[in-house]
Amino acid sequence: MSNIHKPDPAELPSTRRLLRSTAIALAVAAGLLVTVVLPAEYAIDPTGIGGLLGLTQMGEVKVALAAEADAEATGPAAAPPVAVATAPPTAAAPVAPMGKVEEVTITLAPNQGVEFKADMRKGATVEYRWSTDGPKLNFDTHGDGQGIKYHGYAKGSEAVSEGKLTAAFDGAHGWFWRNRAGKPVTLRLRVTGDFTQLKRVV
Repeated sequence: MSNIHKPDPAELPSTRRLLRSTAIALAVAAGLLVTVVLPAEYAIDPTGIGGLLGLTQMGEVKVALAAEADAEATGPAAAPPVAVATAPPTAAAPVAPMGKVEEVTITLAPNQGVEFKADMRKGATVEYRWSTDGPKLNFDTHGDGQGIKYHGYAKGSEAVSEGKLTAAFDGAHGWFWRNRAGKPVTLRLRVTGDFTQLKRVV
């Protein structure tokens, strides 16, 4: 005698219900991909929800850390040079307006990272100078914008760096540093020129 219960065909889901369930599952998966996975993993936030939930910032940190790891792997020699700052004008030359000026000073604990970026329009230029109280910091100069999660300008390991940074596109452009010196390091940054605001990202 068999105890196997055969379901009534009427109890089985119809093809229409199966297709509908599959479509709902795909829609939910796509929604999670756009609103959660892309912002958290790649700092890509087409809907803006990732920024509200703090996931985009998490993705930016991951992208910056990956760039830093790449900088450590390639070494300072592989970093492209930053454009050298122009010489100060002579007394007879007209002096251009300085534009906006912002300065920050922060002390990094061993292995701590920090990132500052300036909001800039495409083609806008700022002059910058950053220095430490002695030890070198690993750095990655880069930018991001709408549809662009990472655009590198320069990276390496230095105690002092200065020059000009011209935005390749509308977005946020700046620097990420990591202290590998084994002791606290004080960082000073000065940015002058055509930008909206200088903000700490990480």
